[in-house]
Amino acid sequence: MTIDRRSLMAAPLALGLASLASAQTPVPEVPGGALPPGLPQPSETIDLWPKGAPGAPAAPLVETVQERSIDRLVTDRAVFGISRPRMAVFRPDQPNGAAVLITPGGGYRWVVVDKEGYEMGRWLAARGFTAFVLFYRLPGEGWAAGPDVPLADAQRAMRLIRARARDFAIDPERVSAMGFSAGGHLCADLSTRFDAKVYEAVDAADRLSAKPHSAAPIYPVISMTAPDAHPGSRDLLLGKAPTAMRETAHSPHRNVPANAPPFFLLHAEDDAVVPVNNALLLRAALKEKGARVETHLFEHGGHGFGLRKAIGKPVEVWPELWRAWARTTGLAL
Repeated sequence: MTIDRRSLMAAPLALGLASLASAQTPVPEVPGGALPPGLPQPSETIDLWPKGAPGAPAAPLVETVQERSIDRLVTDRAVFGISRPRMAVFRPDQPNGAAVLITPGGGYRWVVVDKEGYEMGRWLAARGFTAFVLFYRLPGEGWAAGPDVPLADAQRAMRLIRARARDFAIDPERVSAMGFSAGGHLCADLSTRFDAKVYEAVDAADRLSAKPHSAAPIYPVISMTAPDAHPGSRDLLLGKAPTAMRETAHSPHRNVPANAPPFFLLHAEDDAVVPVNNALLLRAALKEKGARVETHLFEHGGHGFGLRKAIGKPVEVWPELWRAWARTTGLAL
């Protein structure tokens, strides 16, 4: 089946969702200053929920952007209080037909949009991929769906990307997921619980699959039990004293389906924040189910290296390792 035929099949959905194309909100600005010069910025933002995100907290949230960098030429924004979840879109000059949904980390305390979002979006767009950086709701901020709130946004994002595939010149079957740290947990959660019903359908897009073509959890939080769990992510996702059943339900390695997509796993052995065993637990579970999985472990790298902190270390090769692997899955042709 060709991309054109898929696009034609998606056309009625695209027409039915035309209002979503204009449902856009501005990208957060750096408080007190301009963005660094010369860096490509998102071409647009797409709101996930046309009538507002479901299950809002009783007290309205105020979206807050905290600039953590002291270097005005390098931004490191962290966003919390997200009440209008959305995707920031990085379009390539020459689309290769593939898309990647990026879920930045932040320990479920906030969403680190530059280091693990926009920088990866620029890298992907420069190589032909259409990148969508997800500003997802945070589970500890009072939403009715609690720990399923980030997954609801990720599922909805995948479906909207497919519904608008024609707009972005992408193949709706070649939409992958990539996430970092807590965003790696969300990436793995999406890629194992893509069929879980965590929200009520709101429009035609919700008839589409939320299953990623492939998944790349990078130094991911996976386990919700000691000694491997990242305490901060676990507490904000599940609360201070979750039941064993709740821990199991939100540990991706315990929920791998028989039809899991191919996985690319990356971790540093010296990660002092999220133990490397998180990646190994997921790898073992994927292998047990017969899923395709490629695993790269580096001696040095620490946690949260993304692109900028990998420079000058052996781990800096990881994006090209991912791209080479993506070709073997059919994502990057």
